[in-house]
Amino acid sequence: MGVALTELLVMKEIDLDFLRNKVLVVDAPMWLYQFLSSIRQRDGSLLTDSEGNVTSHLMGLMTRISNLSQQNIKLAFVFDGEPPKLKKLTLEKRKETKIEAQKKFERAKEKEDLELMKKYAARTSRLTPEMIDEAKKLVEAFGLPAINAPSEAEAQASFIVKNGDAFALATNDADALLFESPQVVRNLNMAGKKKRTNKLSYETINPELIRLEENLKHLGISQEQLIALAMLIGTDYNAGGIKGIGPKNALKLVKKYGNNLDTMFKEAKWSENFDFSWNEVFDLIKSIDVDKDYGLEWSPVDEEKIMKLLVDKHDFSEERVKSQVEALVKENKKKNQKGLSDFFN
Repeated sequence: MGVALTELLVMKEIDLDFLRNKVLVVDAPMWLYQFLSSIRQRDGSLLTDSEGNVTSHLMGLMTRISNLSQQNIKLAFVFDGEPPKLKKLTLEKRKETKIEAQKKFERAKEKEDLELMKKYAARTSRLTPEMIDEAKKLVEAFGLPAINAPSEAEAQASFIVKNGDAFALATNDADALLFESPQVVRNLNMAGKKKRTNKLSYETINPELIRLEENLKHLGISQEQLIALAMLIGTDYNAGGIKGIGPKNALKLVKKYGNNLDTMFKEAKWSENFDFSWNEVFDLIKSIDVDKDYGLEWSPVDEEKIMKLLVDKHDFSEERVKSQVEALVKENKKKNQKGLSDFFN
């Protein structure tokens, strides 16, 4: 859904300097899935330790946390809780897609077609409870908050930003705007150079800032109409949206009917596309469960815990992990010394 909605949005390109000394709440599941999709070997297989345990997500997490923290960007991570019932239908469909991709990967493997292997392998990514648990442990070892949402990570993260405890939500999905996150930072995890599809050249990828209020004014609609627009295109709770309706037509419809959403969804033939009412999806998005008593606390980096998890347990290079951690610790000391200097002067 996020990709389709972004076609209509205005966003501002920013750089990492703009985000210095700001708190960003990370949509942890999205980052982890992206690590699993992108951090792979030449044939598309995931990175693993000597026991065959997947380590791609931990490699990505370690590198990104270290790099962004050294840029003085303060991170907090939010993880998914129990998915809403309506989302379980979407998750089942995704599971079927992954099973099909696995079959295609096996066929490509038999033919020793590396390009196809890599293509289909990236579509088979699965996050297990064990992988999520270790990701949380690594986040906490770096001294960063790891918050468990009661339901959707994006909804909880949006609530934290809306509450004024963070500058923006770091995610590539525009769904966060439906949960009223005032600001969203996209492509934070892709900042830098990225290879162009099917080309030898590279393109520069910079973070982008999306402001909710600015976009509601730009589109000329209300928050409720934005939710309805997204439902026409398709959300995690009504995958695929309504056949034949793209972003531009969806915008025309919500503008045409204003607050009369029931009539709009009837004309759009919602009931021919879904066997549940539009109100169920709308109300879910509007009143999704969040924890209002969340805690945001940062602590010093625990080098020993990081080494035990990555080096002792998962065979990471001791030299590489140490260099990442030491660079971060050194940067933190510099910040603390500067803070004391400012205090006494």
